[in-house]
Amino acid sequence: MKLVVAIFAAMALLPAAAAAAPADACDVPDTFTSSEIDLTQVTNAVKDTHRLNISVIGTTSSSLSDPDGARFAYPARLEDVLKQRLTGVEIKVTAHVQAKETTAEMAAGLEKILADDKPVLVIWQTGTADALSGVEPEDFRSSLDEGVDTIQTGGADVILMNMQYSPRTDSMLDVSAYADVMRWVGQQRSALLFDRLGIMHYWNDNGTFDLYAATKKYDMARRVHDCIGWALASQIINAAHLDAVRMQTTR
Repeated sequence: MKLVVAIFAAMALLPAAAAAAPADACDVPDTFTSSEIDLTQVTNAVKDTHRLNISVIGTTSSSLSDPDGARFAYPARLEDVLKQRLTGVEIKVTAHVQAKETTAEMAAGLEKILADDKPVLVIWQTGTADALSGVEPEDFRSSLDEGVDTIQTGGADVILMNMQYSPRTDSMLDVSAYADVMRWVGQQRSALLFDRLGIMHYWNDNGTFDLYAATKKYDMARRVHDCIGWALASQIINAAHLDAVRMQTTR
């Protein structure tokens, strides 16, 4: 139990890098934001209705704990970036964040979220709580697969978001098996994977953020979430071919 508490504490501080990020902090290789999987529901919604409803489902790493955290966490930043880049499209991002929920627990609430939000895209951030709780990878796969099926049957596209990268907890918690499961389920179900684990590893290795030097300063935590919002928006726009759709609708 002490190990679990220590890991959660370290990960809560994870995005708060110690050094200021350079101006191009949000840059990532195109391989992280390109995809061979199309977000057809998103494409059709923007083309036909000029609206885009997105639901984000996740745990505490999809939020920030400071008083104004909801405004600066990546779901809100994603909404802001999409509004900037998709002018003339009504964008709404609704976040459903519950601490320490496993994939099975989140999957149980998917039908209600689909009915209430009526999203055309669901971004499902998961995996860390399962690893910390010792959920067997096969049970994790089964819950994830069933959840993705529920979302797609409900008429929405899916983006699976994997874990944060933390050099501070890497040796204490091996999430590789869960990350592999998420990639496999995504491939089998034609669901996009937002490789947050790989992106944050890239930022750390390239000196964009020092993810080892944890601090309680909120400004850098906000910066990391801001960059995640930008990268996620790029992946959505690319996979839904929204630049091309907007060109067609403005002719």
